[in-house]
Amino acid sequence: MEDPIAELRRVRTERLRWHSRRALLELDLVLQRFWQKQPEALAGEQAEVLERLLVMEDHDLWELLSGRQDAGDPVMQDMVVLLRQPAGSF
Repeated sequence: MEDPIAELRRVRTERLRWHSRRALLELDLVLQRFWQKQPEALAGEQAEVLERLLVMEDHDLWELLSGRQDAGDPVMQDMVVLLRQPAGSF
């Protein structure tokens, strides 16, 4: 029997993966690359920060991920930096 907390993390991560599918191709590519490098369920705080980013409009999120704008929140900026990392650098 699987640990209920681990199952909740897995479900939350799968929901985040689904919400990572974006209409803006550039975002879609950045987020796909992130998920390819992140096969495990996200930790609580990481998942919360990613949720906050994914509720943003595509163009606002792209401004952060492209480096044109700063998140202002250090925790959110850390997630932006993680999302921007090139393949193979985790």
